[in-house]
Amino acid sequence: MALTKARKHKQTWVWTWARNTWLGGVVRACRRCRRELWGWVQCEQVTFPNLEQLTESMEVFGASASLNGDGDTDAPIFLLSTGWRAGSTLLQRILVTDSRLLLWGEPLGEMTLASKITQIVNGSLSPRNLEIWRRQGNLTSSSLATSWIANLYPPGSDFRSALRSLFDRWLGEPARRNGFARWGFKEVRFGGSEAALLRWLYPQAKFVIISRHPYECYRSLSDSGWPVYYRYPDVRVNSAARFARYWNGLAMSWAELPEGFPCFHIKYEDLISGKVDFRKLESWLGLRIREDVALSASVGGTATRSQLSWHERLIIAHEAEAGMRALGYSKYDRPKPGSEGD
Repeated sequence: MALTKARKHKQTWVWTWARNTWLGGVVRACRRCRRELWGWVQCEQVTFPNLEQLTESMEVFGASASLNGDGDTDAPIFLLSTGWRAGSTLLQRILVTDSRLLLWGEPLGEMTLASKITQIVNGSLSPRNLEIWRRQGNLTSSSLATSWIANLYPPGSDFRSALRSLFDRWLGEPARRNGFARWGFKEVRFGGSEAALLRWLYPQAKFVIISRHPYECYRSLSDSGWPVYYRYPDVRVNSAARFARYWNGLAMSWAELPEGFPCFHIKYEDLISGKVDFRKLESWLGLRIREDVALSASVGGTATRSQLSWHERLIIAHEAEAGMRALGYSKYDRPKPGSEGD
């Protein structure tokens, strides 16, 4: 028994010693490479709602008129990012230095509620049922019994109002109840289609978009060791390939938004190097931002490696090339590590 324990102890000691040598580093790197390449092979395609089709569907329900008439002044702020570890929390903390604003942080994010609603609206109605709805006359009790009412819908504006009331009651009212005059949320899973849906519900809404080089995003995410889900429990982001496909889809979705869409794009790289014009941003948002307060504290760093391995860069460069080009990043970049968001 004693001999067995001694051997086990010796093996444990040798294993610990070897793990901390260059050889142990090589073994870990090989395992990571095998895992990432296998994850690339197994990774399924990522699809996002079609913005053009979504726009057509929203027009069916009434896309232009304000839900509360000309007096609709509710102007929530939605802070969206190109996925995880892009610095959205840092920017969230900067924006809420205006004490009148509450930005919820990824509320029930793993449910992807707004994405599911977007997909529902995007699907809309078949041409046949749409035509029946358009020919639907005024509802009167005297005509119902002798009319075709197998397909009988309330006005589209009521559907739109019902969707907005969900967000008002869930996110707007709790913010006001806690003394905040304005509200919004930060989310890392939503792209251009979800933004279009939110603007359909809130015509006065403003959108702040933050992006970061996908190499640095994934370095920070991978080193964190966090179990990250796009949608729980079936869609986990556990490989460079899956992360890159989501990053690319989100990045490309912003390029599809129409001219004049109310969004302000900030690069994380500009944020940490002091190149963001916060006076312009606060004027556009109607806030009083004190960025020095938030920037004085570093919160949430996770990265431990100085850079990604060659195979991680290869995968991300291949899968996110179009999105990088759309947002002004290059696959040949060697980004410098930042502070918060790492």
